[in-house]
Amino acid sequence: MPTQHATPEWYASAVRPLWSSDVLVVGGGPAGVVAALAAARAGASVTLVERYGFLGGNSTQVLDRFCGFFTPGSDPQKVVGGIPDDVIGELFRLRAADYHMCPYSDAQLITYNPEVLKIVWERMAQDAGVSLLAHTQVIDVLRDGDRVTGVVAASRGGLVNLRAAAIIDASGDAEVAARAGVPYEGIEAGAVQALTTTFKLINVDTERARQVAPGELHAMMAAAHQRGDYDLPRHGGSASLTSTPGVIATNLTRITGVDVTDSAQLTAAEIEGRRQALEYVRFLKEQVPGYERAVLGSLNTQIGIRESRRIVGEYRLTRDDIVRRRAFDDVIARCAWPIEDHHASPDTRWERVADGEPFDIPYRCLLPQRVTGLLVAGRCLSADHDAHASVRVMAQCMAMGQAAGAAAALAAGRGILPREVPVSELQDRIRAWGALI
Repeated sequence: MPTQHATPEWYASAVRPLWSSDVLVVGGGPAGVVAALAAARAGASVTLVERYGFLGGNSTQVLDRFCGFFTPGSDPQKVVGGIPDDVIGELFRLRAADYHMCPYSDAQLITYNPEVLKIVWERMAQDAGVSLLAHTQVIDVLRDGDRVTGVVAASRGGLVNLRAAAIIDASGDAEVAARAGVPYEGIEAGAVQALTTTFKLINVDTERARQVAPGELHAMMAAAHQRGDYDLPRHGGSASLTSTPGVIATNLTRITGVDVTDSAQLTAAEIEGRRQALEYVRFLKEQVPGYERAVLGSLNTQIGIRESRRIVGEYRLTRDDIVRRRAFDDVIARCAWPIEDHHASPDTRWERVADGEPFDIPYRCLLPQRVTGLLVAGRCLSADHDAHASVRVMAQCMAMGQAAGAAAALAAGRGILPREVPVSELQDRIRAWGALI
């Protein structure tokens, strides 16, 4: 659990005020951008803070596919809609997306070109009137009693204050919530999911490579590792076709036992992930048909993080909730993705829940305990380890962002707290946009 700390006195003279807005969103990943879009479309003035020079988070730094939009099985049904549909629609309009079946979850994915998605995210944000502030890292929070009123951020020009009537923490690691004193669960509460360095290979003979089934590839990795010929800590994952001829996208490496909120540990994990990536490239080139002339084309911008801090919220979504498909009056998003637990073993635990039928994510999971004026969206929601392993995927992060943005706009517009937002009105608003709840 975090310890609450006071804002240092020197901030008063050292930090320059920047601007205020109705809604401040911290983190420009899928949850954060959709939250900003939702708040702006609801009439709020919105500032979106991102530490990198582009938007998208895991969707543009790490991966090239959206999971969680559909139920599994041969007759996929959509479970996420609204503003996320606009994002997907723009990708298809630009011929930068396609559908793809996941062999592990038996669910339909949406693959895309992440370089195009970078542009889609920022165009949509600008068109909605969102004020974008990239290359900016939040380092502390501003409070008035138990209310979070803003953040202190390190920008290219120095330290700045960003204030808002309602704030959304979409940082993934609950950076705002943790600094505000919100209780959370992290690695100290038990094992968190493994990290993965993703990479792409170019000049692959994809016609031959696609003939190697996932199970066959996994068996080849396990055998090669057992012989001692290669150091391959994970004997699973994927090497998947992309929309670009001759290019394969991978999700193969595995780094475990890392507290990503510790810079030294995260640095070591990044280095280890790249070392593993090169070893998997060597294995593919030397052992797998179709990869003989392959070349390492790119590594992810930042290592892929699945789990770090999970806040303690007004409600904690549990494994029992999702297995039993417990209905919630304050539902704001739905999910049918299986429990996908990348644990320390060489394999991954896949567990379909509720016969693949969608279950509810309640609004209260986005409301932190102990503070007011703050919402979270994305993988730092309030959930136990198994429930989190299902709802952390990007379609659900976008759906949570849509609800958080709409709620923040309602709260800011009426001068009330996010926990005071009438849930029925929030639900009506996101349903009007196309949310499937």
